[in-house]
Amino acid sequence: MSSAHHTQFDLLVDLPDEAATLALGAALARILRPGLVIHLCGDLGMGKTTLTRGLLRALGHTGAVKSPTYALVELYVISGYSVYHFDFYRFNSPQEWYDAGLEEHFDGQSICIIEWPEKAGGLSPAPDIEIELVAHGDARRVSFKGSSEAGTSCLSALPMSSLHTTR
Repeated sequence: MSSAHHTQFDLLVDLPDEAATLALGAALARILRPGLVIHLCGDLGMGKTTLTRGLLRALGHTGAVKSPTYALVELYVISGYSVYHFDFYRFNSPQEWYDAGLEEHFDGQSICIIEWPEKAGGLSPAPDIEIELVAHGDARRVSFKGSSEAGTSCLSALPMSSLHTTR
Protein backbone atom coordinates (compact mmCIF):
# COMPACT_ATOMS: atom_id res chain seq x y z
CA MET A 1 0.00 0.00 0.00
CA SER A 2 1.33 3.43 -0.84
CA SER A 3 1.88 6.18 1.65
CA ALA A 4 -0.76 8.33 -0.03
CA HIS A 5 -2.65 10.68 2.22
CA HIS A 6 -6.16 9.77 3.22
CA THR A 7 -9.02 11.78 4.63
CA GLN A 8 -8.96 11.92 8.40
CA PHE A 9 -12.10 10.79 10.19
CA ASP A 10 -12.63 11.94 13.77
CA LEU A 11 -15.76 11.32 15.82
CA LEU A 12 -16.79 11.69 19.46
CA VAL A 13 -19.50 9.51 21.01
CA ASP A 14 -20.92 9.78 24.53
CA LEU A 15 -21.70 6.52 26.34
CA PRO A 16 -24.00 7.08 29.33
CA ASP A 17 -23.85 3.44 30.53
CA GLU A 18 -22.71 -0.14 29.85
CA ALA A 19 -25.66 -0.81 27.54
CA ALA A 20 -24.56 2.09 25.33
CA THR A 21 -21.00 0.71 25.27
CA LEU A 22 -22.28 -2.71 24.18
CA ALA A 23 -24.48 -1.06 21.53
CA LEU A 24 -21.51 0.87 20.19
CA GLY A 25 -19.56 -2.40 19.92
CA ALA A 26 -22.48 -3.88 17.98
CA ALA A 27 -22.52 -0.86 15.64
CA LEU A 28 -18.79 -1.31 15.05
CA ALA A 29 -19.29 -4.99 14.23
CA ARG A 30 -21.51 -4.04 11.29
CA ILE A 31 -18.78 -1.98 9.60
CA LEU A 32 -15.62 -3.98 10.26
CA ARG A 33 -13.93 -6.22 7.74
CA PRO A 34 -11.02 -8.66 7.89
CA GLY A 35 -7.57 -7.13 7.83
CA LEU A 36 -8.27 -4.24 10.19
CA VAL A 37 -6.12 -3.42 13.21
CA ILE A 38 -7.95 -1.56 15.98
CA HIS A 39 -6.23 0.10 18.93
CA LEU A 40 -8.32 0.51 22.10
CA CYS A 41 -6.89 3.08 24.50
CA GLY A 42 -8.00 4.34 27.87
CA ASP A 43 -7.39 3.90 31.57
CA LEU A 44 -8.42 0.83 33.53
CA GLY A 45 -12.18 0.48 33.82
CA MET A 46 -13.07 2.70 30.86
CA GLY A 47 -14.92 -0.05 28.95
CA LYS A 48 -12.41 -1.39 26.41
CA THR A 49 -13.34 -5.03 27.04
CA THR A 50 -17.05 -4.17 27.26
CA LEU A 51 -16.85 -2.50 23.84
CA THR A 52 -15.11 -5.61 22.47
CA ARG A 53 -17.77 -7.84 24.07
CA GLY A 54 -20.53 -5.90 22.28
CA LEU A 55 -18.67 -6.23 18.99
CA LEU A 56 -18.09 -9.98 19.37
CA ARG A 57 -21.68 -10.65 20.44
CA ALA A 58 -22.98 -8.78 17.41
CA LEU A 59 -20.75 -10.93 15.19
CA GLY A 60 -22.36 -14.03 16.69
CA HIS A 61 -20.10 -15.08 19.56
CA THR A 62 -22.24 -16.53 22.37
CA GLY A 63 -19.56 -17.54 24.89
CA ALA A 64 -17.73 -15.54 27.51
CA VAL A 65 -15.64 -12.52 26.51
CA LYS A 66 -12.96 -11.71 29.04
CA SER A 67 -10.00 -9.41 29.00
CA PRO A 68 -6.92 -11.29 27.77
CA THR A 69 -4.73 -9.53 30.34
CA TYR A 70 -2.92 -12.70 31.40
CA ALA A 71 -3.23 -14.76 28.22
CA LEU A 72 -2.18 -11.79 26.01
CA VAL A 73 -4.56 -12.89 23.24
CA GLU A 74 -7.96 -14.53 22.88
CA LEU A 75 -9.07 -15.93 19.53
CA TYR A 76 -12.69 -15.89 18.35
CA VAL A 77 -13.54 -17.61 15.07
CA ILE A 78 -16.81 -16.06 13.93
CA SER A 79 -18.58 -15.88 10.58
CA GLY A 80 -15.71 -17.59 8.80
CA TYR A 81 -12.90 -15.32 9.98
CA SER A 82 -10.75 -14.78 13.04
CA VAL A 83 -10.95 -11.96 15.57
CA TYR A 84 -7.90 -11.65 17.81
CA HIS A 85 -8.36 -9.70 21.05
CA PHE A 86 -5.00 -8.65 22.51
CA ASP A 87 -4.20 -7.01 25.84
CA PHE A 88 -0.66 -5.71 26.37
CA TYR A 89 -1.31 -4.20 29.82
CA ARG A 90 1.14 -6.55 31.54
CA PHE A 91 4.02 -5.82 29.14
CA ASN A 92 6.98 -4.45 31.07
CA SER A 93 9.00 -3.81 27.92
CA PRO A 94 8.22 -3.50 24.21
CA GLN A 95 10.62 -6.44 23.69
CA GLU A 96 7.82 -8.67 25.04
CA TRP A 97 5.98 -8.06 21.73
CA TYR A 98 8.74 -9.97 19.93
CA ASP A 99 9.17 -12.54 22.67
CA ALA A 100 5.46 -13.44 22.54
CA GLY A 101 5.60 -14.11 18.77
CA LEU A 102 2.36 -12.24 18.12
CA GLU A 103 3.17 -10.88 14.66
CA GLU A 104 1.86 -14.04 12.96
CA HIS A 105 -1.71 -13.08 13.95
CA PHE A 106 -1.54 -9.89 11.87
CA ASP A 107 -2.02 -11.68 8.56
CA GLY A 108 -4.33 -9.26 6.75
CA GLN A 109 -7.17 -11.79 7.02
CA SER A 110 -8.13 -11.28 10.67
CA ILE A 111 -9.54 -8.45 12.72
CA CYS A 112 -7.04 -7.57 15.44
CA ILE A 113 -8.22 -5.58 18.46
CA ILE A 114 -5.45 -4.39 20.78
CA GLU A 115 -5.96 -3.05 24.31
CA TRP A 116 -3.00 -1.07 25.69
CA PRO A 117 -1.15 -0.89 22.33
CA GLU A 118 1.25 1.74 23.72
CA LYS A 119 2.84 -0.97 25.91
CA ALA A 120 4.29 -2.55 22.73
CA GLY A 121 6.27 0.64 22.13
CA GLY A 122 5.17 1.04 18.52
CA LEU A 123 6.30 -2.48 17.56
CA SER A 124 2.80 -3.83 16.88
CA PRO A 125 1.23 -3.00 13.51
CA ALA A 126 -0.10 0.52 13.02
CA PRO A 127 -3.84 0.87 13.59
CA ASP A 128 -6.47 1.36 10.95
CA ILE A 129 -8.83 2.64 13.65
CA GLU A 130 -7.89 4.21 16.97
CA ILE A 131 -10.53 4.26 19.71
CA GLU A 132 -10.00 6.06 23.00
CA LEU A 133 -12.37 5.82 25.96
CA VAL A 134 -12.15 8.47 28.70
CA ALA A 135 -14.21 9.41 31.74
CA HIS A 136 -16.70 12.18 31.04
CA GLY A 137 -18.63 13.03 34.20
CA ASP A 138 -20.42 9.86 35.27
CA ALA A 139 -20.22 8.45 31.75
CA ARG A 140 -17.62 7.76 29.04
CA ARG A 141 -16.65 9.67 25.96
CA VAL A 142 -15.23 7.73 23.05
CA SER A 143 -13.17 9.24 20.28
CA PHE A 144 -12.56 7.49 16.98
CA LYS A 145 -9.79 8.19 14.53
CA GLY A 146 -9.42 6.63 11.12
CA SER A 147 -5.67 6.14 10.71
CA SER A 148 -5.68 4.47 7.30
CA GLU A 149 -7.82 4.54 4.19
CA ALA A 150 -9.50 1.27 5.25
CA GLY A 151 -10.14 2.57 8.78
CA THR A 152 -11.51 5.88 7.58
CA SER A 153 -13.77 4.08 5.11
CA CYS A 154 -15.17 1.83 7.84
CA LEU A 155 -15.76 4.65 10.30
CA SER A 156 -17.56 6.74 7.69
CA ALA A 157 -20.08 3.86 7.44
CA LEU A 158 -20.95 3.92 11.17
CA PRO A 159 -24.73 4.23 11.61
CA MET A 160 -24.75 7.73 13.10
CA SER A 161 -28.43 7.64 14.02
CA SER A 162 -27.76 4.94 16.63
CA LEU A 163 -24.96 6.86 18.35
CA HIS A 164 -24.92 9.72 20.85
CA THR A 165 -22.51 11.82 18.82
CA THR A 166 -20.96 15.10 19.74
CA ARG A 167 -18.53 17.35 17.92
